[in-house]
Amino acid sequence: MDTKSRFTKIIKENEGLIYKVTTLYTNSVQDRKDLYQEIVYQLWKSFDSFNEQAKLSTWMYRVALNTAIFNLKQTKRRIQTTSIDFRTEQPSEEIDKTEEERINLLYEHIQMLNLLEKGIILLYLEGKSHEEIASIVGISISNVGTKISRIREKIKSQIIKKK
Repeated sequence: MDTKSRFTKIIKENEGLIYKVTTLYTNSVQDRKDLYQEIVYQLWKSFDSFNEQAKLSTWMYRVALNTAIFNLKQTKRRIQTTSIDFRTEQPSEEIDKTEEERINLLYEHIQMLNLLEKGIILLYLEGKSHEEIASIVGISISNVGTKISRIREKIKSQIIKKK
């Protein structure tokens, strides 16, 4: 399989990862499309230098998050609080109303976090290990644990204040 075909296959298999990052870091459909294209472009540019010993998802998250953060810093846009629908993987009839409201509330408060915190909590919610998060974000493993605890407390206090 040639490089282009291999890359295309990898993108198709992992497009959910890219969509999650674009949804977390943008507010409009057009911005999501633009960021998606920019992430794919950056992945393509760095594809030849991808180290096969590293996990593919780790490399993709690193590129996607760095691209999203760089893009936001470049445009100096302020992220507004919006509701995010990450439930594309499950039909909504499978989720009861209370659970759906709780998920929406969680992602509403995630939108209030700073750029680094959003990236960390996204990876945490994806089930990534502290080691993987540290590798992707570029901080120490112990710092990951500390940041996750602080982010959880921050979200918890925001939710309590809102009630």
